[in-house]
Amino acid sequence: MAYSAVIWDFGGVFTTSPFEAFNRYEGERGLPRDFIRTVNATNPSDNAWARFERAEITPAEFDAAFAAEARALGHEVRGRDVLPLLSGDVRPRVVQALHACKALGLKAGCITNNVRAGEGAGMAGSAEKAAQVAEIMAAFDAVLESSKAGVRKPDPRIYEMMCETLGLAPQACVYLDDLGINCKPAAALGMHAIKVEGEAQLIAALSAALGRDI
Repeated sequence: MAYSAVIWDFGGVFTTSPFEAFNRYEGERGLPRDFIRTVNATNPSDNAWARFERAEITPAEFDAAFAAEARALGHEVRGRDVLPLLSGDVRPRVVQALHACKALGLKAGCITNNVRAGEGAGMAGSAEKAAQVAEIMAAFDAVLESSKAGVRKPDPRIYEMMCETLGLAPQACVYLDDLGINCKPAAALGMHAIKVEGEAQLIAALSAALGRDI
């Protein structure tokens, strides 16, 4: 079918995955690989990470709560040490794809789970990265940040909110995210969901969905 919009995740799509930074951190400190992801996946709807992404707790409260959750799983990791790992490097080819979609007349939305840390919606760790993120964000017709909306993926409500904002039915939208758990609600609503596994794969899958190279 012909789609009218592409809705994008941000981290792990427009930027390199924070999971890569998590793994580097774990390796440097002798922690089990994917330990930080394990903490985040434990009680995923109400843990420190989820509450922080919904802006229900402060950075200081997140620091202490994440540390307690990590300690309960056998290792010491402070929440304040995890936050700088969230800001990845921008993927220029994906930014080009966004602008190509806009040139085709497609609407562009961004749904991002983020926290009130770093600079801007992309939680950038430097002014230079913040400027890059701001330039990308300016291309979207609508942006929903979990830390401002008070709801986070994979809650179906945030996808519905985006569709309402864009004035489109879910079936008219392509959705891209690097997490399968976040793609499932989009697909259940009727969106064409693409799990992003890398830059080249994203471009190929999105081109196939749109029926033309981008």
